Amino acid sequence: MSSISLETINELIAGSFGGAAQVLVGQPLDTVKTRAQIAPKGMFKGPMDILLQTIRKEGFFALYKGMASPLIGIAGVNSLLFAAYGTSKRLISPFPDLSLQQIALAGAMAGAVNAVLASPVEMFKVRMQGQYGSATDKRLRIVAREMWEQWGFRKGIMRGYWITVAREIPAYAGFYAAFEFSKRKFSKIYGKELPVWALLASGSTGGIAYWLSSYPLDVVKSRVQLRPIPPNGNPFQYIRNELSAIVAESGFPGLFRGLSPSRNIPAAASTFAAFELTREYLAKATGV
Repeated sequence: MSSISLETINELIAGSFGGAAQVLVGQPLDTVKTRAQIAPKGMFKGPMDILLQTIRKEGFFALYKGMASPLIGIAGVNSLLFAAYGTSKRLISPFPDLSLQQIALAGAMAGAVNAVLASPVEMFKVRMQGQYGSATDKRLRIVAREMWEQWGFRKGIMRGYWITVAREIPAYAGFYAAFEFSKRKFSKIYGKELPVWALLASGSTGGIAYWLSSYPLDVVKSRVQLRPIPPNGNPFQYIRNELSAIVAESGFPGLFRGLSPSRNIPAAASTFAAFELTREYLAKATGV
């Protein structure tokens, strides 16, 4: 087996560990974020009110509502993401020390690939999080079956694919560039083998850059995926129409409803720390 293919396998395995860590740590705050984006106006006073009402009315584990989809899917999604990122870097340059601009380009390429799996995972998660503990709430398998039977693969299972692509490209360009920038700064002080806290800090920087690069598109994606019927028109039209509708309803701040660094920091930090530590272990075990 070639060293490049073995390196890709290591990235796939490490990515799955990073994805599992991301879901376990970030899902409660992701639920708060998604509900802030999709809840009817006036239903909640803010993120803290969403958190408290969800726990009071539905119980603590309602914060993990919809976790089955990302827990199963994000392991695969992150495996694809990190492997695509590693492959993209090797396509851009045969040399390991890429510039930050090249890192951003590789991240954008990986984000575009990542959207293939991320779109259905996000769609199911959003529709589960959009249920508020009533007797009519549906299990994941029911949601998936209904979307397939009513709308099929493209308009149902893959609803929001193009807006997911539009989100993932700038998101992961910013994500990887910010992560690598922070990691290089720490490396000048601590050398190549960074302490865990430095990996966590670098991942946190990447997570903040991810959302600052793409958050309005994430709001659009959540609303499109929660709609009872698919959007009309081509992707450019329905993305533009949804952005206009959000601004008309809530003003410019509506494009950033639910945005909070408190969610980005632990999820992104745990993802990258788990990925980097697993990859380092596999590199030592395999020699690649």
